[in-house]
Formats: sequence, C-alpha cells, structure tokens
Amino acid sequence: MTIGEVRTLLDARVLCGEEMLEQTVLSACGSDMMSDVLAFVKEQSVLLTGLVNPQVIRTAEMMDMRCVVFVRGKMPDEAMLALARSHDMAVLTTPLRMYTACGRLYEAGLKGEDLS
Repeated sequence: MTIGEVRTLLDARVLCGEEMLEQTVLSACGSDMMSDVLAFVKEQSVLLTGLVNPQVIRTAEMMDMRCVVFVRGKMPDEAMLALARSHDMAVLTTPLRMYTACGRLYEAGLKGEDLS
C-alpha cells in the first residue's frame, strides 16, 4: 500500500510530505502511548495517534516510520511539521477515530505486527 492509498482510505489531508505519497508502506500501528510504540513496535511504517506533541515525531523517527496520521482531526503545530519535514516524514490528519482508521487500513490489507 502507498501513503497516497492510506490518505484515500482515511479521507485524510496531507500536512507535509506530499512528495512521499508514492512510497510503499508495509504495516501500521495505532497508539497514543509512545512508550508502547518504543517497546512493542518493530518495522511499522505508519503510526496512527491522537497524541499531538513533538515526542510523536521523535518516536516515529527513532522507529524509522515514514508516515504519521493524526486521528480525530488533531492538528500538529508548525514546529512538529518542521521536525517531520527534517526527517522526510509524511504527516496526515483524518477526522476518523482511531478504531475506525485502523480498521479501514487493516481491512484494505495493511497489517500490524503479530505479537503472539
């Protein structure tokens, strides 16, 4: 799946990283707890979250994620977008709730990590 397809599936708006819409992403995770992302997420390409602070972008960068999607219409500030741009990261926002957004991506074939 491409970041552009993620945008379409989630009725999302691209806030930065428009040039990355053709990049392929292989998996996703949804979390508002960055400590869980650091502890449990391996090789995820897309992070869905409702948490809006710079730590989200820093965590995504540390985990080599290519795309952050803010759910529930959350909007990062310009400093967060500048940080994402500096790490070549796409940032999107969707009006969908996390459960719905994750469900749409999963149903379309974008999987998460199996922890079993």
